[in-house]
Amino acid sequence: MSRREREVDVLVVGAGPAGLAAAARLAAGGAGRVEVLEREQRAGGVPRHCRHRGFGPRHRPVEGPAWIRPLVTAAVAAGAALRTGVIATGWAGPRTLDVTAPDGIERITARAVLLATGARERPRGARLIPGTRPEGVLTTGELQQSVHLYGRAPGRRAVVVGAEPVALAAVRTLRTAGTEIVALVTDRPHAPLQSPRGRVPVLTGATVTELTGHGRLTGVRIRGGDGVHRLLACDTVILTGDWIPDHELARLGGLTLDGATRGPAVDTALRTTAPGVFAAGNLLHGVEPAAVAAQEGRHAARAVLRHLDTGAPQDPAVPLRVAAPLLRITPNLLPAVPVPPPGGRFVLRTGARVARPVIVAVQGGRVLGSTALPATALPDRSVHLYGPLLTAATPAAGPVDLTLRPAPGT
Repeated sequence: MSRREREVDVLVVGAGPAGLAAAARLAAGGAGRVEVLEREQRAGGVPRHCRHRGFGPRHRPVEGPAWIRPLVTAAVAAGAALRTGVIATGWAGPRTLDVTAPDGIERITARAVLLATGARERPRGARLIPGTRPEGVLTTGELQQSVHLYGRAPGRRAVVVGAEPVALAAVRTLRTAGTEIVALVTDRPHAPLQSPRGRVPVLTGATVTELTGHGRLTGVRIRGGDGVHRLLACDTVILTGDWIPDHELARLGGLTLDGATRGPAVDTALRTTAPGVFAAGNLLHGVEPAAVAAQEGRHAARAVLRHLDTGAPQDPAVPLRVAAPLLRITPNLLPAVPVPPPGGRFVLRTGARVARPVIVAVQGGRVLGSTALPATALPDRSVHLYGPLLTAATPAAGPVDLTLRPAPGT
């Protein structure tokens, strides 16, 4: 089969919130030919099958499909070429991608590449859950696609595993399908911040130790916080949360991955460690709301436009590192020439509850400063760092280490 070779100005990989928002801004901003590749048959990413009111302004939330539709329209109206059913399979050069499309294979070279490939929940195999290999084991995304895209009920009785907000979305989706919810199981010592409505038992401090059944799932064995084992009879289990960036393409391209986020390391302009290659959205940090991903897409588009205009090389950047209880920070590199981060803030996550939290920044043994956060830091919720805390960092002094502590006297 012959391979077509061609060139574009900007190649965007992924047509979720980040990719679509970036494409609209790029095309409208005079970037030239902007092409968006999407492996699914429809653009929109995760929101296209999230039929719950968790999108848009808090005072007027809408369902995912209604929220994402204007982003698709805006990208196409601005002049971006949106191609679905197209998979980027690898790299043939610094900004050259091999692509498989319905009508054949291609090699596309771009002046700039923006990766917006999103994130996914870890499947059962990656979570190392023992037991047999029956049908009926799904992630939230698989559940939502089954119910909302294909109209199929997952089963009759389901156990939901997880405590993040997405677990509550799974509960709502199961109810839409008419599936009985046996329990919501979490290894956290506390229930979700928003308990599921209705009669859903919430088992905290519990760990899934085994899946049972041959052919079809028959039960989920758990160990409670008291050490007692129980078998929950069910034919479906939904594994929620435990997000990981879809970083395969970034890894194949030799981009440096951040050890904490497991996505590409990026500076505050969302430039990766490869010149002319940018990244945005949940590829950078697992899961954040769709509006945050779209904001990052627009932020990256501005940086791409500057790159197309100047072609200036990138200076070495200073790594940002976090220590427990912090889990990650995005962006995670500080450029030599300061650029504000998306929305003027760094996004962090913590693995533990910290009341009256204070973030402390240290570089080379020198305390750069500290800043108090306005609210209690909670797991499964973003922590936002604004202000000048990191402006005192110098490129020659090495990585900056960030810690989260209770305020003195707490």
